[in-house]
Parts: sequence; C-alpha cells; structure tokens
Amino acid sequence: MSDKQISRRSFLAGSAAAAATAALSPVVLPQAAQASSGDEVLTTVLDVARCEGCEECVGACREQWQPTVPDPVKPLPKPFPPRVPTSDWSGRKEVQDRLTPYNFLYIEKLTIKHKGKTVELNIPRRCMHCENPPCTNLCPFGAGRMEKNGVVHIDPVLCMGGAKCNTVCPWHIPQRQSGIGLYLKFLPTLAGNGTMYKCNRCLPLLKKGEQPRCIEVCPQELQSIGPRREMLAKAEALARKRAQEDGADPSRWREYVYGLTENGGTNTIYVTPMPMKVIAKAVAADHRAKKQKVLARLDAAIAKLKKADKQEALIKAKRKKKRTAKSNLGRPAMGPVGNSMASEENMTAAVLLAPVAGLAAGFLKVFGSKRPTAGQEKGGEA
Repeated sequence: MSDKQISRRSFLAGSAAAAATAALSPVVLPQAAQASSGDEVLTTVLDVARCEGCEECVGACREQWQPTVPDPVKPLPKPFPPRVPTSDWSGRKEVQDRLTPYNFLYIEKLTIKHKGKTVELNIPRRCMHCENPPCTNLCPFGAGRMEKNGVVHIDPVLCMGGAKCNTVCPWHIPQRQSGIGLYLKFLPTLAGNGTMYKCNRCLPLLKKGEQPRCIEVCPQELQSIGPRREMLAKAEALARKRAQEDGADPSRWREYVYGLTENGGTNTIYVTPMPMKVIAKAVAADHRAKKQKVLARLDAAIAKLKKADKQEALIKAKRKKKRTAKSNLGRPAMGPVGNSMASEENMTAAVLLAPVAGLAAGFLKVFGSKRPTAGQEKGGEA
C-alpha cells in the first residue's frame, strides 16, 4: 500500500483503537474514538407529532433514577481557585423543565406558527446516545462508557465531576452535582467537584430484556426501540409520511428527521411533523427568552449587592452571570451539529487520552469506593 493511500485521519483512527487496546487490563476499560456498530446497537425513534406533553415519561424516569443520585456532603468543599464553579441541585430536585443531575429527561414545550396555523409541539429531551460519543472518547478519568448496544453512560464510581463530558458534548447534556462522588477522597478542593449525570437509557433494565421506563409508560406509544437498521427504516417511512402530511414531497423526508446525521449520527432519532429547521428556530428563540429572564434576575441581584456594598457576594454573582450567559441552562438546542469526532484535534486527543484515561480508571477502581448507594442497589448504576 502506498503512502498516499494512508490518510492522516485513518492513521489517527487506527492509533486510537491501538491505544485503547494497549490500555486494557482487568480494571482498566478505556474507550477511544470507538463508534457503536452492528446488529446489537439499539436505536430509539420518537414520533414527535404524537407527544401530548403529559410528562408520564418524566415522572417514571425520576422515580427510577432520582434515588440513585445521593445527597451531597454539606457544606460543599470550597474549590481552588475560587472562580471554579460548584453545582448543587440537591435543594431543587423538583425541577423538571430542564436537565439536572436529578432529572435526566424533560419535555420541550413549543408553540410554533407554521403555514398559517399555531401548532403545539412537545418534544422529550434527553441524551442523544451518539454513535461515536465525544463525552466517552475524551473523558480524562475513563468514566465514560459505551455499551455494545449503543448505550452511552457515565460510571459514577469513576467520575470525578470534571465536566469535560459536558464541554465536549455538542448539546452540553451531562449535568454535575457537587459534593458527592470519588473526588471527595482525592483533593476535594482541586478535583472535579462532584459527579456527572445523564440518561443511561435504563441500561440495567435493557440488560434484563425490559424497556426503558420512558417508553414503557408512554400512553401515546410515541417511542420505539429496536435494532438500528430496523429503526432507521421505520424512521424513514414515518418521516416520508409526515412530510407528505405537511404538504412536502416525501423525497424531502430527511428535513423531518433529527439525530440521523447530527454529530456523525446518534441512536436517538426524532421524526417531526414540520421541517426541523422550523423547530430548531423555535427552540432557539424559546431558550433565549428563558435565559434573558434568568439574566434579568441576576442583574437585579447584582444591583442590590452593589447598593449594599457586599463585595464578596457581588463577585460571586458576577461570576454566576458570566457562566449563565455561556450556558444552555440544561436545555439542549436542536440545530445542525457537525461530527465532533471527525475533528483531527479530537481524534488526536482521544489517542493521547486513551492510556491516561485507562490508568486513571484503573487507579480509581482500585482505590475508590465500589459500594453503591441505596438508590443504586434499588435501580442499578446511574
């Protein structure tokens, strides 16, 4: 084979696989630049037009998984440097209109003007379970996991709460709860500040041959789960139908699908009753409006602190406002997303991180606590 036949990208992909293999041991299980494939991969198709926003799925998810997230140690260890943020949702477990460490699924409720009509849309939002997830490939602690069935999840025993997964996720989905997890045993003021949480697609239930809770309880049966090839065919057929119902040529069915190509492909496929570009625009506008309300409240709080000359609290409030302005506030966008793991920078990082993450995972497995919380004993790993 000539040198011209060996591209830089294929070299990196091969190196990533080799690095992952080299890092393996009985306690070290890193993954690098590895995509899910094969007949074992499970994909979910969601028919958005059928969702009535009853939130039965949200309630079932919370019932199953909220008990697995332990309450934090209080007071929270103060991070160093002080500008490093902490995140505490333990006093706001009731919040269910966004993703939080205690809420892995929420319903995006939209009112959209489309073709002269006002349409109410309800869209279940959770982890997309990417085919080649950057959150797993780029976790420096080896806490990211991708199963053969395509489920992407976080090992709470290994997670140090560094939030790299949130940063590299195109939708910024994983959420951190400070004051819990392994970091408390290892330099709590200098480490990651907690544990990251997100949907694991009810992996323990899938392993027993059961359906995820959100699918099981849905009265409208708007979700289907099955082998990827079968689900892709179902998504296409449904999207062709939705396009035709919307007055479009069925050949434009891809405009009515989300998740098929986003971030290189995901195992969560939304089929919508109108073009995705219309929905993406509505989602973006709704999220901007919600953020502006939060920022307005922070501005009011900052004004009061200035008036009271409370400098320390004022500095914290200004930092919070700056973080809020950059955050998606736990509400993922639905716009176009390129393949993040096709980036040579990320592929190179995955290659370099594989052995490091493997060593970190091994160290944490050996020296960390393996004892599950009471909630984990009941529902499985989070």
